[in-house]
Amino acid sequence: MKKSDGCCSTHLIDGDGTFNDTGLEHFIKEVKLGECGLSYAVVSIMGPQSSGKSTLLNNLFGTNFREMDAFKGRHLSGIEKAVPFLFRSQTTKGIWMARCAGIEPCTLVMDLEGTDGRERGEDDTAFEKQSALFALAVSDIVLINMWCHDIGREQAANKPLLKTVFQVMMRLFSPRKTTLMFVIRDKTRTPLENLEPVLREDIQKIWDSVPKPEALKETPLSEFFNVEVVALSSYEEKEEQFKEQVATLRQRFFHSIAPGGLAGDRRGVVPASGFSFSAQEIWKVIKENKDLDLPAHKVMVATVRCEEIANEKYSIFAANEEWCQMEEAVQSDPVSGFGKKLSAILNFTLSQYDAEAVYFDGGVRSAKRKQLEEKLLQLVQPAHQSMLGHLRSGTLENFKEAFEKALNAGEGFSLAAVTCTQNYMAQFDKGHADAVIEQANWDTSKARDKLRRDIDAHITSVRVAKLSELTSSFEAKLNEALLGPVGALLDGATSETWPAIKKLLQRETESAVAGISNALSGFDMDKQSKDKILTSLENYAKGVVEAKAREEAARVLILMKERFSILFSHDSDSMPRVWTGKEDIRAITKTARSASLKLLSVMAAFRLDDDVDNIETTLSSALMDTKNNAAVKDRSITTSDPLASSSWEEIPSSRTLITPLQCKSLWRQFKSETQHAVTQAISAQEANKRNNNWLPPPWAIVALVVLGFNEFMTLLRNPLYVGVVFIVFLLIKALWVQLDISGEFRNGALPGLLSLSTKFIPTIMNLIRRLAEGQKPMTTDPRRNPALASKIFQNGSSSFSDSSSSASSGITSPKEGNEYSSTLKDD
Repeated sequence: MKKSDGCCSTHLIDGDGTFNDTGLEHFIKEVKLGECGLSYAVVSIMGPQSSGKSTLLNNLFGTNFREMDAFKGRHLSGIEKAVPFLFRSQTTKGIWMARCAGIEPCTLVMDLEGTDGRERGEDDTAFEKQSALFALAVSDIVLINMWCHDIGREQAANKPLLKTVFQVMMRLFSPRKTTLMFVIRDKTRTPLENLEPVLREDIQKIWDSVPKPEALKETPLSEFFNVEVVALSSYEEKEEQFKEQVATLRQRFFHSIAPGGLAGDRRGVVPASGFSFSAQEIWKVIKENKDLDLPAHKVMVATVRCEEIANEKYSIFAANEEWCQMEEAVQSDPVSGFGKKLSAILNFTLSQYDAEAVYFDGGVRSAKRKQLEEKLLQLVQPAHQSMLGHLRSGTLENFKEAFEKALNAGEGFSLAAVTCTQNYMAQFDKGHADAVIEQANWDTSKARDKLRRDIDAHITSVRVAKLSELTSSFEAKLNEALLGPVGALLDGATSETWPAIKKLLQRETESAVAGISNALSGFDMDKQSKDKILTSLENYAKGVVEAKAREEAARVLILMKERFSILFSHDSDSMPRVWTGKEDIRAITKTARSASLKLLSVMAAFRLDDDVDNIETTLSSALMDTKNNAAVKDRSITTSDPLASSSWEEIPSSRTLITPLQCKSLWRQFKSETQHAVTQAISAQEANKRNNNWLPPPWAIVALVVLGFNEFMTLLRNPLYVGVVFIVFLLIKALWVQLDISGEFRNGALPGLLSLSTKFIPTIMNLIRRLAEGQKPMTTDPRRNPALASKIFQNGSSSFSDSSSSASSGITSPKEGNEYSSTLKDD
């Protein structure tokens, strides 16, 4: 690509017929052709080789095409004029393109390779025809450069060129009339008025001799071409006159696309932005030797121009200040008078389009107007949707606020919903009428329907929330009314537990159903929905009882042990039981276990129906009947054990709280964990008996009397011995109490001896110190007797199973201490 003095050129097609698409793209960008729209013209020149075509273009348009050096700037000699072919050579190869300097509108010039050149030979005319066809297809003006002396001659150099032009014209299906400007070079003294008729006659003869299709046989030349004839003096001999004539001719190319101009016929003109692609496709078709069918003039011009006008008006509308302000404002808030203001702006834009496109084809103009209107409506539709969105959201918010106020004021739900819906749908319709755009035929019912759906959805959600709140409040009341009493009834399980629970459930459920029925009257509900809520509440109440029963059943072992402990460790007056040796531990144990078994049988199943079951009988016979238990040991468990099952016979699995197998396992664990308390009670009772029976057996007393008679008489004869024996007795008694010998041996002989051996010396020293101080050594105060305090602490830290025996020991020991204290006092 060449640039000089404001002119830019490129080698469009080389001598081998290769299209320079990259060079053309750069050329178009350099000359900014894409900005010209339809305001451009294309001029091409063709003629014999070395006929001064490039020289003419450089002087006429200010281009910089390469000229033939042999004749540039000097006069021809006689021999050069006689045999010019000996001194001329091919200067332009292929097709060059340049922009004319200083001519408006933008004018492109194509310099074609000369015809009848010796380099290609006589038979190689394919490129000549292809280049000629290309020039006719893309050019508005075609310059035919010819010598003046060829006019009227049969063997003129321009005849093959004209034949080529007319022949390729038959392959073009173009409605546009191309201007053929014949430039006569080296004009002689013969006036142009005399030369032009001869030239036109020659041209007509050539046109008539060219073969034509049947439909074009009678078509005159004027249907295809506007023929212009100009004459120029010799550049070598009369350079100044040549330049003056060229300057005059140059003026005809200014505003050449105006009506009546050289390129005034604008039918079929390709927009400048598509020139590159169009030229490439045309050359491609020509190279493939196919006919060219260019778009019709009227439709093409109307399509392109109306498209341009529509795009221009669209851009003007998009930049309209009032529209931009409305578009920005409607993003955040509704705009008052939105529809009327926007309709006015749209009407103004469309009227401007109509005024500028009034002379174009009506069908194309209407189609482009419709497209413009659609584009404008597409542009404003988001703003319109935002406007409707604000109306819808604002109406919905106002509805929600008014609906909430109506409900808070105590108005019935259904009445408040109907009244508020009617009022605010009417409010939306009024705002929607203000936002309607006249040109748009949009179906805005969707916005109204969506608002109605949103209102209905809100009403539904509030209804659900209110019903849920109402139901939750009554469920909370049922929880409060049932959980505590049901738990208490199950804790004190008796034969009347489940009837009492059923009565309680029925009473509280009826109260809750009556209350919620009264509250539902304002919701205008159908009977089926209302019955569903009432049934759900009744089921919930039943579920509360069942859940509490399952919760209590999960801790049945704890409850059984608590009940056993209460009955076993306390008497009928709820006082702690003291095992004095007179109690019937077997009977007490059986009574306590029977009560615990009763609790287990009550907890085994959920009994709100009136069905009768034999769970208690089964448990009693299987777990409490010792004869039956002995029989079970002798037989297989799978065939005789009534508890070897995972379900009760009369109770479905849904109502089973504790299975028979679980009952058996719980009872075994219960007996294991309470057996120790029974054992401790028996041990305490036996220990108490031993402590209370301090006299030796009768035979021992008789033996003592018989064998100790002499010693007794000796004591009677010597009263001093009596005093010594009495003192010794007191000391032994004091040691007995201080060392708690009976308590130590209660755990066994060896542990008792070991414990006494560690406490014997400290106890003796303590007694001696007290006797020395004149105090009474006989005391049972644990704070003053470390050994006894230690023993009491050890007894007090036993487990739940030792509590009964420990309590009995704690009660018995002070009693014995008091006995010994009183004895000391009496003595």
